[in-house]
Amino acid sequence: MILQLEGVNTYYGLSHILKSVSLHVEEQETVALLGRNGAGKTTTLRSIMGLTPPREGRVLYKGEDLTGAKPFTVAGKGVAYVPETRDIFSYLTGLENLEIARRSTSRWQVESLFQRFPLLGEIKDRKGRHLSGGEQQMLSIARALMTGPDLLLLDEPSQGLAPVLVDAVMDMIGELRHHQVSMLLVEQNVELAEELADRVYILDQGTVVFEGASQELAENEQIKITYLGLGD
Repeated sequence: MILQLEGVNTYYGLSHILKSVSLHVEEQETVALLGRNGAGKTTTLRSIMGLTPPREGRVLYKGEDLTGAKPFTVAGKGVAYVPETRDIFSYLTGLENLEIARRSTSRWQVESLFQRFPLLGEIKDRKGRHLSGGEQQMLSIARALMTGPDLLLLDEPSQGLAPVLVDAVMDMIGELRHHQVSMLLVEQNVELAEELADRVYILDQGTVVFEGASQELAENEQIKITYLGLGD
């Protein structure tokens, strides 16, 4: 088991956002975290990274308790976070965005990324501010890979993208599955999550209300109607 959350409670000021959240990710597994807006999905990722530390409960990474550790400590242990905002350096080129995150020990290097994902090579000389949303998303994921993570946290990778670019980004994530990258994926697009993930959790008002295989969710229309608003 690469990641385990045990009874995590996280607050923003007095607002109780995550309420005894427990979940886990196995080695080389892709897990999707679903839920309506405001359910606590992004807060879960921020709790793991130490950006919004839990007040109660534990975050275990490879068995080590990282609850409340600083984000740079969590990243140094092998966890990479791709936020919804992407946070590309707008005045750096695609190549420079990658090089700034490079670790010599990473199995992912610039040339291997260009070979595996040719679109990255096409944008390597363009400034970040001139890239489309989908291109920025792919670059943001690639930059995270340059750190050599064992666990990748992805927050809404398809959000706001044109359909053709959604396909490109999802193909990239699907390719990472074949390279045995462990991932925790927050996604609003339920069909994409079902396609990409091995297992799924659903959050509702900060509480886990469903855990199961992707196929189990695909076959349970009532759960999707009740907690994801599908069919409303």
